[in-house]
Amino acid sequence: MMNWIKLITAALLMTCALSACNTFHGFGEDVQHLGGAISHAAN
Repeated sequence: MMNWIKLITAALLMTCALSACNTFHGFGEDVQHLGGAISHAAN
């Protein structure tokens, strides 16, 4: 029973970690596009 709990906990932690990485990657791309838009507007 303890092995199942450890396996489920590890799977949940991996899922949370992977979705957090995708979120921060997407946020970085959004900031990059915003910086480009501001740069073009200033010229």
